[in-house]
Amino acid sequence: MKKKLIKIIKEASKILVEGYYNEKEVTFKAKKDLVTKYDVAVEEFLKEKFKKEFSDFNIIAEESDNSNLKFDNSIIIDPIDGTTNFVNKVPHTAISVGVYKNKKPYMGVVYNPILDELYYAKVNKGAYLNKKKIEVSKEKNFQKALISTGFPYSCGTCSDDLNAVMKQMKNILPNCQDIRRLGSASLDLCYVAKGTYEGYYEMNLKAWDVSAGIIILSEAGGKVTNEKGKKYKLFSDKYIVATNSKIHKKLLSHL
Repeated sequence: MKKKLIKIIKEASKILVEGYYNEKEVTFKAKKDLVTKYDVAVEEFLKEKFKKEFSDFNIIAEESDNSNLKFDNSIIIDPIDGTTNFVNKVPHTAISVGVYKNKKPYMGVVYNPILDELYYAKVNKGAYLNKKKIEVSKEKNFQKALISTGFPYSCGTCSDDLNAVMKQMKNILPNCQDIRRLGSASLDLCYVAKGTYEGYYEMNLKAWDVSAGIIILSEAGGKVTNEKGKKYKLFSDKYIVATNSKIHKKLLSHL
């Protein structure tokens, strides 16, 4: 499955790359939530190929109607994670595909074709970037930790979410090395997996944002929970907190 999955994702990435360098018409799903014809085109390409090659799985995808689909043996697709980056030619954008068997993690692929970074992991087989094994940072000191986060689309309309984001920033920023916000949850998780960041947190993400990244991070030695330190639930938890495991309790305490 691995070789076929990656081959199909790389084929689909040609659509992303074409769109990245061309002018784009943008539609707004919400005040800050963008979609382009390239999101839809990548998704349709992946769905068609996956249905043919992996018929034992249903497909849950960002731009599709998933209302009649049950999460079980599922392939979860984010066709362009970081659409705002994609639209504005910020090279922090990726195709994210998470594969689950019986609701349990099985395989994750995150591919940034602009930088040609292919992150891949299979449960109990380790995590890789362009075929080289990756591991989380060994940093234990939170003051030396580089943390990443994201700002939810709801910040434009929900004052409670905006206030929570600002409060957390005020709690965390003075106590860590610094905070980064690059706009792609799947890649943020991969950056923790390869040791660039020590931790990452965000609210209001969808399953397709993180389905692959949490598998890759876990296989690289990281830890993923909700804000209460409990096991992260893909389709229900409001917060994700992901770290190298060594600074996890400290990050939770600042949230």
